[in-house]
Amino acid sequence: MNETLTTLFDAILSGDAAEVQSRVKTALDEKQEPTVILNEGMIAAMREVGRRFEEGDFFVPEMLLSARAMQGGMAVLKPSLQQNNVRAAGKVVIGTVKGDLHDIGKNLVALMLEGAGFEIKDMGIDVAAEDFIEALRTEKADILALSALLTTTLPSMKQTIQAVESAGIRETVKIIIGGAPVTEDYARNIGADGYSPDASRAVGVAESLMRR
Repeated sequence: MNETLTTLFDAILSGDAAEVQSRVKTALDEKQEPTVILNEGMIAAMREVGRRFEEGDFFVPEMLLSARAMQGGMAVLKPSLQQNNVRAAGKVVIGTVKGDLHDIGKNLVALMLEGAGFEIKDMGIDVAAEDFIEALRTEKADILALSALLTTTLPSMKQTIQAVESAGIRETVKIIIGGAPVTEDYARNIGADGYSPDASRAVGVAESLMRR
């Protein structure tokens, strides 16, 4: 890895958004391949962020700072990726289910997935099943990611999955769920394809589902 990419990597780890954008611009000025900037500078850094979070060296505030810094760099890099017809790792529709107004966890998952090269359609909070279905069809998404923080809104997850099945598009999309009250058993019981206890591991689950 050259000096510019090393500095970009370190800037993401430290959550320095201005430095990340500056280093992406420098790398492009140096005629480095956009895919190399993405994979070796940015995705590699976000994998390191995830590793540190899982080992207890990073906490949610640090992970959020890094993810936002990465997002700023992606805004600079994306036009070059599009010019080179670089495909995303997959397309994800994400949102907090009907009746739930919490979004910190959902936002962090979206940022971490974007950092791993996924294209994200963020539906926000309190999302009705029919709105998820419309987005899945419009975006031709690979993955639906559902979030809930309240025990009382867990049934909305099940209802959303049932609605996707009733709409006839269940075979075309993988569904992952997460949130404080969610468990692996619950995910299995309501027919989800995957579950993650935190934003870091959500990336691994999404990547695994895309390989199936």
